[in-house]
Amino acid sequence: MTLRFVLLALVSIAAAYLALMIVVLARRKPGYRHWVHTISELGEVSAPDQRLVAFGVFLPVGLSLLLTAALLRPLAASLAALAGALAVGYLVAAIFPCDVGSPTSGTPRQAAHNLGGAAEYVGGGFALFTLAETFGAGFSVAGGVALIAAAALTLLPSKSVRGLVQRIAELFLFAALLCGIWLLQNAG
Repeated sequence: MTLRFVLLALVSIAAAYLALMIVVLARRKPGYRHWVHTISELGEVSAPDQRLVAFGVFLPVGLSLLLTAALLRPLAASLAALAGALAVGYLVAAIFPCDVGSPTSGTPRQAAHNLGGAAEYVGGGFALFTLAETFGAGFSVAGGVALIAAAALTLLPSKSVRGLVQRIAELFLFAALLCGIWLLQNAG
């Protein structure tokens, strides 16, 4: 079994688990709509599933991505940075659940939550621009999507398409990470 296979499996399992849990938990939260509400709102403060989302979803996904970043570091620093940016977003969300509705401003906890999200999308976006130098222009497109999403999530009101914007950004970040790992030549 090669390291590349292990990395692909680790990220694929984390992404599939995250997607499955988002669908399952969204059904449990009255009024939740994927295109309107952010993923973090599934575990917002006082939500019935707050601890499950934090410690049963965000924490294991974040730790999987942190392990991915550590394993990638000697092979491809920019890919490790992308995995690390994703890890920071999920680990911070596990520790600092968002306020109700995940506003752009609020309690200090919400500010920390938002900083984690900014680290994920802005850090991930810049890592993708760096990866474009090695792997091609598609990574620049993904980086642009991540940076636009970061701005949109900051500017869009809570009763808008923030959920859709976030899911598109997450899809691009995870897909780019998987694609970058797939393209690694010397992992193994």
